Amino acid sequence: MTQAAALVEALKRTLKARRITYGQVAKALRMSEASVKRMFSRNHFTLERLDRICELANTSLSELLREVDSAGSHVAQLAPEQEKEIVREPKLLLVAVCVLNQLTLEQIVQAYNLSKSECIQLLLKLERIKFLELLPNNQVKLRVARTFSWRPDGPIHQFFQSRAQNEYFRSRFDGTDEILLFVNGMLSRAAAQAMLARLKRLANEFSEMHSNDALLPVGERRPASLILAMRPWELDAFHALRRRKQPERIQRK
Repeated sequence: MTQAAALVEALKRTLKARRITYGQVAKALRMSEASVKRMFSRNHFTLERLDRICELANTSLSELLREVDSAGSHVAQLAPEQEKEIVREPKLLLVAVCVLNQLTLEQIVQAYNLSKSECIQLLLKLERIKFLELLPNNQVKLRVARTFSWRPDGPIHQFFQSRAQNEYFRSRFDGTDEILLFVNGMLSRAAAQAMLARLKRLANEFSEMHSNDALLPVGERRPASLILAMRPWELDAFHALRRRKQPERIQRK
């Protein structure tokens, strides 16, 4: 992706986060909505129009450029040692998850039984781990990518698997914004690989929605967890009933 295209993508995310439609952009620029859509699809802007859209979105060109420039230096995963240090202290893990969810220091203190000074100390620990950067006025800047994930079978993944698995499934999944689907079938290797690719795209879409909603008030957001899994498997009770293959007999001539 070129830097110009990355800049336009950053602008799109900002507009979506602030719920600004192409129609509103068209009205601000005194253009038709079709022309605005074409302008975004072709990544073709004049500086005057780009500046006007930034003003509408309450951002600036420099902020968008900083987002684009920093994206390449962000890590998609932490090292095992970094995860071990985070998971060793429950409050540190809590703050790390809150920061990933785009909560500010004030919002963390308001929601959880942490003092402001204690929360700052935890943020400083996460800064030493290179998980984030603590800016002036206690503003937080993540040093992980938008597609960040905990290491598969890493310390934090193991923690959630051992502690949270039973808690997560302790639900009827019939409430608002809840669903549990269990689908059983038989797939070829090609079909299984295609399904895995789709699940990865869905996970990326979830991450993108999380990023787009980050600028909304906390009252309009609530924690959400998505679990995606697929593997060759059948119940142990079924597997025990499988017919065992008979050893082939060697025919003598």
